[in-house]
Amino acid sequence: MIGGTAHTVGRLPVGARLLLMLAAEILLVVLVTTLPAAAIATAVVGVAYLVVGITPGQAWRTLRLILLFAVVIGGLQSIVLPWERAVLIAVILVLAVAIAALVTLTTATTDLLDALERALAPLRPLGVDPERVALTLALTVRTIPVIAGFGRRLQESGRARGVRLGVVPYAVGLVVLTLQHAERTGEALRARGVDD
Repeated sequence: MIGGTAHTVGRLPVGARLLLMLAAEILLVVLVTTLPAAAIATAVVGVAYLVVGITPGQAWRTLRLILLFAVVIGGLQSIVLPWERAVLIAVILVLAVAIAALVTLTTATTDLLDALERALAPLRPLGVDPERVALTLALTVRTIPVIAGFGRRLQESGRARGVRLGVVPYAVGLVVLTLQHAERTGEALRARGVDD
């Protein structure tokens, strides 16, 4: 559940939140190079979740899909890399998403997009359209829960048929449903003249 609040929580300005998120992501990539460092970073992110009032249930609902994805990525990486490096890559992936989710769970989507539009406004003379960028991000943010819903639907349909979906059929089904959703969204945007 990205963008999980209707109102921004706390008094920290949205721009400052985004700058802190960017700094945290950079520090994550630069400093977390060992498993002990990854454990410390995980503890810090966990404490941050508790401080801002995100419950373990909310955190689980937000991060469970990326955890599954990280397990798959880590498993594939372990084929060509030492297991420690593969685990580190998976942990960094999850922590990077967790840091971004910390901002989106405590900041209203509209506030995030407004801040982004203001930040990109000086780039308008260079051909950047802040409204279009904000719309793209808004669609992305709205699509993440939709795709998660597709995943749940696939699991439920498999259970209803008494079949446990393997990774490949699940992934293919998820890709097909996502592409169908993207096509419908594109048609709706074209009907409203957004591609002009």
